[in-house]
Amino acid sequence: EEHAVTFAAGLAAAGMRPVVAIYSTFLQRAYDQLIHDVALQSLPVIFAVDRAGIVGDDGATHQGAFDLAFLRVIPGMTVIAPRDEEGLREALAFALAQAEGPVAIRYPRGAGLGVAAREEKLVAGKGRLLRRGKDVGLLAIGPCVNAALEAAGALARERLEVAVADLIFAKPLDGDLIEELARCRRLVTVEEGALAGGVGSGVLEELARRGIAGVRVKRLGLPDRFLEQGNQEGQRMELGLDPAGIMVAVREVMGLAFPQPAGAKASEVG
Repeated sequence: EEHAVTFAAGLAAAGMRPVVAIYSTFLQRAYDQLIHDVALQSLPVIFAVDRAGIVGDDGATHQGAFDLAFLRVIPGMTVIAPRDEEGLREALAFALAQAEGPVAIRYPRGAGLGVAAREEKLVAGKGRLLRRGKDVGLLAIGPCVNAALEAAGALARERLEVAVADLIFAKPLDGDLIEELARCRRLVTVEEGALAGGVGSGVLEELARRGIAGVRVKRLGLPDRFLEQGNQEGQRMELGLDPAGIMVAVREVMGLAFPQPAGAKASEVG
């Protein structure tokens, strides 16, 4: 991994556009090269970060828990987390068009959803508002967006109007979109990555930077512990990252008393 990243830096310095495909958990081994060989020189290396998030049967050593947090802090790094295979195509086209600076695209283990082609292009640092609502704003990223949409649809039957935004970019975050959903005064962030230093933390930072106070924020993500081996569906249920868990989080941030599934516990309120 270390050699691959440094070699890619050399290719980029010579005018090529290398794409480095590495599992999230193994990209950790090349962190020094990410910073010193690529980012410090603002070289246009593209990182295809495979197995990002919960990996199921791949085992505890392969859980892609940390890439959102460790990539967000690197100056000049762009981090994209598409919600489906069409979003991955858009992200790769976007990355190949960038003149300088590294771009990391994280995607999960597993099959695509079979979505239709979209005639959309990514705009740097801009997410998308997928559903409007006034009660709670759901700020999700990656495949969690699909679970958030399902949860919002189910909550509509309870007469709760829940807005859903696909952040798309973990860095730079779409501050305008965050501010728009903050008008709900209640936010839930959803990511399949470590809560410590992750996208939810970035949302809190953006609210503070803009001086937006009085917003209740609940963050869903991976807890401060190593995840054991287990199937993806079961672990998402345990961590409250499935539609049912997101529904619980929305009710909690609204102060509604509903029964909570046993697994929905990997969350924090700020």
